[in-house]
Amino acid sequence: MADTAYYEILLQGLPGRLRVQRLVHGVSWTAAVLSDGSTGVAMHTPGETVPRMFESLVGLALPEAGQAMLSWNMEEASEALAAVNAFYNRPDCGFIKVDGKTLEDVEISGKTVGMIGKMIGHSNMTAEDFRCAKKLYVMDREEKPDTLLDSASEFYLPLCDLVIITGSAAINKTMPRLLELSRHAQVLLTGPSVSCCPELLELGIHRLHGRAITQPEAMLQAIVEKRRSINEFSLPYLVDRESSGQ
Repeated sequence: MADTAYYEILLQGLPGRLRVQRLVHGVSWTAAVLSDGSTGVAMHTPGETVPRMFESLVGLALPEAGQAMLSWNMEEASEALAAVNAFYNRPDCGFIKVDGKTLEDVEISGKTVGMIGKMIGHSNMTAEDFRCAKKLYVMDREEKPDTLLDSASEFYLPLCDLVIITGSAAINKTMPRLLELSRHAQVLLTGPSVSCCPELLELGIHRLHGRAITQPEAMLQAIVEKRRSINEFSLPYLVDRESSGQ
């Protein structure tokens, strides 16, 4: 059976007093609003080839809705992760750094780097950041120029000193295997889908770089209007081993 520790850690911290109040779907993002007004987001991952775990997540207590992170209905799993992120990625938490960058204080020079999800140009990363790397392997589920298919992770991640993983890997359930393949590397999770739960660092992750929604209504409208970026409605949310005391 696959290692579900990543999801179990997230589920253990969810309070039963909160419920899923609203879901908003877009082309790029799925958002969830909880009963206390907290709003979270996750990448919209299409795929409804199997039945949902629940008819709807709306109205469910957060711990119950969070179980759908393990659903193989990808639409439902996107909704569940958005709801979970509404709790963990809150603007009132002390880990947020307004000027936080994905690669802040990260040594790249001479390292072999693996990237799951082509994020150069996103998450505050540029091609310039990796010019001093010994080697860069970029892998993605979609066919893109100069990019390996993500199945190449089985071959290349064990060779890497630094691995950068998109948070949406939690939705498609590749996250546990990617972490296993990267167990000897420094691991960074990045993107709006990342759940900034400090306990995840216990899995060997070194940095969680997500987003905290600061303008929820504007962000929800942007999702409805099918905008691809939500950065203007959120702040970088950075949790690492130093800031969390892990």
